[in-house]
Amino acid sequence: MKLWKREATLEQLNRTGEGCMVGHVGIQFTRLEDDYLEATMPVDNRTTQPFGLLHGGASVVLAESMGSMAGYLCTEGEQKVVGLEINANHIRAVFEGQVRGVCRALHVGRRNQVWQIEIFDGRDRLCCTSRLTTAVIE
Repeated sequence: MKLWKREATLEQLNRTGEGCMVGHVGIQFTRLEDDYLEATMPVDNRTTQPFGLLHGGASVVLAESMGSMAGYLCTEGEQKVVGLEINANHIRAVFEGQVRGVCRALHVGRRNQVWQIEIFDGRDRLCCTSRLTTAVIE
């Protein structure tokens, strides 16, 4: 069953990230299926902490960016989506390459949404799991 109410292409999603945090850290949307969204982010000087591993805040940027985009795709007309709460459990350190996020809906209501975002390293090992709650604004 198709979750999205808005029609979009990966090219359109990636254009929205130009000139803001999403583009700055190199997030690229890579897959848009009927009920989930995937994106990648490089592990490089923009996204690592001083000790050379992926910064937890960068993982949260990826998670919130994905959940917010998925939330927007579930709205109509002039509706907007804003984050209310996000949490993240950092499970495994990543030192190089890129990470891949997978975003799926836990709840999509008229006024709020809950998104589960799992982030994997280049060997497909779970590195971070995050949950984002959003509000739909008219």
